[in-house]
Amino acid sequence: MINAINQAARRIPTYTIYIAGIALLVWVMYFALSTADPIKVLERGFGRKGLQILIATLCITPLRWYGVNLLKFRRALGLMGFMFIALHLLTWVVLDLALRWSEILTELTKRPFIIIGMLAFVALIPLAITSNNAMIKRLGAMRWKRLHWLAYPAIFAGAVHFVMIGKVYTLESALYFAGVAGLLIARRLKSRKKAAVTT
Repeated sequence: MINAINQAARRIPTYTIYIAGIALLVWVMYFALSTADPIKVLERGFGRKGLQILIATLCITPLRWYGVNLLKFRRALGLMGFMFIALHLLTWVVLDLALRWSEILTELTKRPFIIIGMLAFVALIPLAITSNNAMIKRLGAMRWKRLHWLAYPAIFAGAVHFVMIGKVYTLESALYFAGVAGLLIARRLKSRKKAAVTT
C-alpha cells in the first residue's frame, strides 16, 4: 500500500497542486457569491482553506516516518496555503472594512484574535518569499531550515485564530486546534527521541 502511494506520488507532477489550488479558489468564490453574505463567507472560506492546506503541510513529515514520501508537494502546498491566507486578509481589509485604515488599526490593536491572526500571517511572509531554490542557495541550507521552523508557530497561531473567531467553540475548530497541537507535539517528541539516540 505504501509503495503504491509513493509510486503514484512520483508520477504526479508538482504543478498539479497549483492547478488544484486555483480550482479550489474558484470554487470558494463561486460558493460565496451564491450566499446571502458573500463577503463574510468569502473571508471565512479563504481562511478555512488556507488553514486546512497548511495543516496538510504539517502532515508530510509524520507521514515520512511511516514510509509515505510526499515531500515534493510540501513547497507547493505551503505556497497555496499562504495564497489563501493572504486572500483571507485582503478580503477583510478591502471588502469587509473597505480600506478604512483607522478602523483596521483599531481592530489590530484591540481584538486579540485579529492580533494573533496577523502575527501568524507576518510569520508566513518570509517563508513564502524564501520558498524557492535560489533562496535556499543564498541563505544556505541550515539557515533556510532554521527560518522555516517559523511554520510551526505560524500554523499554531493560525489555529488559535480560527478557534477564537467563533463566539461559540465548534467541533470543527476543536479538531483543527487538536490536530495542529498533536502534530507539533509528535514532531517535538520525535526530535527529542532522535537527539537522545545521537548523544
